[in-house]
Amino acid sequence: MKVRAKETKRPLRMIVANWKMHPDSVSEAKALFLASKKEAMRRKNVQTIIAAPFVYLAELHTRAVGARVSPIMLGAQDVSGEKGGTHTGEISAEMLAGVGVSHVIVGHSERRARGENDDIVAQKVSAALKKGLVVILCIGETARDTSGNYLSIIETQLRIAFATVPKAILKSVIIAYEPVWAISGGDGRGQTATSDDVHEMVIFIRKILTSMYTRPSAERVPILYGGSVGGENALVLMQQGMIDGFLVGGASLKPHLFGAILTATNEK
Repeated sequence: MKVRAKETKRPLRMIVANWKMHPDSVSEAKALFLASKKEAMRRKNVQTIIAAPFVYLAELHTRAVGARVSPIMLGAQDVSGEKGGTHTGEISAEMLAGVGVSHVIVGHSERRARGENDDIVAQKVSAALKKGLVVILCIGETARDTSGNYLSIIETQLRIAFATVPKAILKSVIIAYEPVWAISGGDGRGQTATSDDVHEMVIFIRKILTSMYTRPSAERVPILYGGSVGGENALVLMQQGMIDGFLVGGASLKPHLFGAILTATNEK
């Protein structure tokens, strides 16, 4: 009797809205969150995570319905790798979990540009996972070269970040591929990686994860794309790039644009 191979369950489609240092007031944050929530509730096939500035997280948590089961969840834009103590200005993973945060972005290109290296990113990944947070690990190269050296950059970022992460915890990891050369100034009209570029990277990322863990484990890790995403290119990137969703920056501050990206991601 022929035994049918067990199918690997594909990751849930998702959108991470990175508000960055916006908006300027609590009232604006509340309004934007509710507008985003309204858009998210209309798309049943997509999990939406709102990564708001630290100062708004506790307030927005009261407006999230069932933080772990709702179509909209709350994320932070960064986390400290330290447990606590004399670290002025730092926010620990325990603090984030205490105000209802379920996800956290780690290693964003803007943090790396400020001097955050792979070892610091790895420390933050470990600290967040130990407190039960889902880590959204950002990786990406600053430029492409014809010899393919950029692939070694991606491999190094992955191997250092996950060096101490066991296979059992990999289910709490999301990878966001954000090529720095494709990030716009927030209007969604910057240079964008092609669907072929993205598909190539998805295959490569899963190859590295497979070499570190197992193929089924690697296949279950959601891979998102971030970099000048808009409603007009989201569907093509989803279908041909073989990604599981997007990390959205500037467009997440405009509900109508955000809704268009959600619609494209929601398509079966």
